[in-house]
Amino acid sequence: MTFINLFRKKNRKLLFTTPSHSQNFFIVNKFRHFYTCDISETDAHNPEIVLMQAQNRASKIYGTNQTFFLTNGSSGGIIAGILSVAKRNDNILIWKDSHRCHKNAVELAGANPIFYELPYIDKWGVNDKTTVKIIEPYFKTHKIKALIVTSPSYYGIVSDIYALKKLCEKYGVYLIVDEAHGALYPFSDNLPQSAVNVADLTVQSLHKTAGGLNPTALLHSNLDYDIHSFVEKITTTSPSYPLLATIEANINYLNSQKGRNKIEELINNIKELRQNCNNVDFGGDDITKILIKKDDYSGYELSELLFDKYNIEDEITNEKSTMLLTGLGTSDKKLKKLKNVLIKI
Repeated sequence: MTFINLFRKKNRKLLFTTPSHSQNFFIVNKFRHFYTCDISETDAHNPEIVLMQAQNRASKIYGTNQTFFLTNGSSGGIIAGILSVAKRNDNILIWKDSHRCHKNAVELAGANPIFYELPYIDKWGVNDKTTVKIIEPYFKTHKIKALIVTSPSYYGIVSDIYALKKLCEKYGVYLIVDEAHGALYPFSDNLPQSAVNVADLTVQSLHKTAGGLNPTALLHSNLDYDIHSFVEKITTTSPSYPLLATIEANINYLNSQKGRNKIEELINNIKELRQNCNNVDFGGDDITKILIKKDDYSGYELSELLFDKYNIEDEITNEKSTMLLTGLGTSDKKLKKLKNVLIKI
């Protein structure tokens, strides 16, 4: 059974249960269809079994030991992952400027955060990748239990996860990869290599690039023990079944020929944009994150120009460059508009 089957069975009962809207009281009329699918676990037939089956199917698609559906974003996956490998007073190595959930997870586990810094790419105003050369000195001087790496970064800088995994194996350290912005990676050979089949634990946010709803995400585990109990610790006992259903559908779409073709279409459209816009520089390791800079403009000035004059809003900007995020929802029409604007500037 799939999650969608839970909603196809019309409930004929008079419901005196949560949720109290009873699938027909619309406070927000635009979301009326969402209300009809927002059921309680008491209304669903064996929802735990359906969830387990859906996650097992996802695990086979990704080639992991376990894959978990998350409805509180990649942050929840990072927290569950740290809880599964760390004990009180363990040392966890994290990037100084990483997402705040990394430090929060370490603190919740009662462990000690040890911070590493990354070099700065002055031309682009972004931090460089995490490398073995940066990490190994910490392994030599501290007893590290786990390393958390952000790859790709917000700006599309990708680290060599294979090399880092090999280093972690040498020192007996768990490798956790925050691949929140790389949910498309497992489904295209024209994108960076995913950490899903390499790291011990990997999180991906479906809502960032893969077309999912906020805050749907995945936690992938290649550990040789079950971490379900740790995921349960940070998961509500009243999950959103509509969101869980969208996760299942999202994965199936990404893994379908239609979904893979859509990803390749996006990549090809961006390649065409880059080939035609010779008046701006492109950077980063992930083509879906359009990192640009232009002579005589700071990143902030370029961002303001795009927004004020051409009604184009970027994802993130710094002093040197601007990054425009793309994903499955980025149409050819939108990219053509961006291309025409960049040519004009």
